[in-house]
Amino acid sequence: MTIQKNNFNFLTSPTDRRAFISSLTKAVGTSVLLTSPLISSAEEFNFPQQSYTVKQIIDLFLKEIPEAPFDKTVDTLKSGNADTKVTGIVTTMFATVEVIRKAIDLKANFIIAHEPTFYNHLDETDWLEKDDVYQYKANLLKQHNIAVWRNHDYLHTHKPDGVMAGLVAALGWQKYVQPESPARFVLPDTSFKDVVAHVKTKLNIQIVRYVGEPAQSCRKILLLPGASGARRHIAEIEREKPDVVLCGEAQEWETVEYVRDARAKGDKLSLVLLGHAVSEEPGAEWMATWLKSKVPGLKVTHVVSKNPLSFM
Repeated sequence: MTIQKNNFNFLTSPTDRRAFISSLTKAVGTSVLLTSPLISSAEEFNFPQQSYTVKQIIDLFLKEIPEAPFDKTVDTLKSGNADTKVTGIVTTMFATVEVIRKAIDLKANFIIAHEPTFYNHLDETDWLEKDDVYQYKANLLKQHNIAVWRNHDYLHTHKPDGVMAGLVAALGWQKYVQPESPARFVLPDTSFKDVVAHVKTKLNIQIVRYVGEPAQSCRKILLLPGASGARRHIAEIEREKPDVVLCGEAQEWETVEYVRDARAKGDKLSLVLLGHAVSEEPGAEWMATWLKSKVPGLKVTHVVSKNPLSFM
């Protein structure tokens, strides 16, 4: 008997295929089935893979977020169309021109970024319409039909917070998590210098800025990635009484000066500015891992947007 591929057009879904294989197993036995050219060459049937639109992928994530979609959020499309069929996904911290070019090389037309695309929190572009940098970036996205969705509020609202989950995993600090206070970590006694060295190695940071004494002993770490602002920084410091605060970035005249004054009055408190991008990049990588488990068959790539600052 000659088996024709088009005889099996009814196998159009995973459910159909499972039912077919199950019934065939009962009929001919497992050992025969496993050596059958029908099954051993199953990939030759080219079973259709599910396709997704931009909106469908966004909705997949929103299903895991309590009370989503939010009435007020910055997590909107910054480019492209929600009905676009997705050819590939890139996750990143910032949808930089370099990241966009990488997405083009990967033939990925959907970028999920954690931070703004157009240089302000709300991605307002009316004030940029005549700016040549904005025009270049917007036209590059339009020319290649690339959709950009910001996933900031939803990622932080996810249980667990996707950024913190990714960052904690990158640092290898899972066993130091304090469930009652997700931003606080209690480490074995170590020095401030060793904490900084560990973080730089794990996050691939060349250099950090800090306020403190390298030889200071420390145990309690407060981890505040990104740029949550002085009010939150200071409130968390007051509540948690940490030895070290690790944050993404801070206004120099706010949190930085607060820590300097705290040390002047005798507090054992140090501050490290990691850099915004590197402190939250593990969250974008966490998002890529999440997507791979939800959209099998669709290529998902994490592209590091890198620290934009160099040091002389």
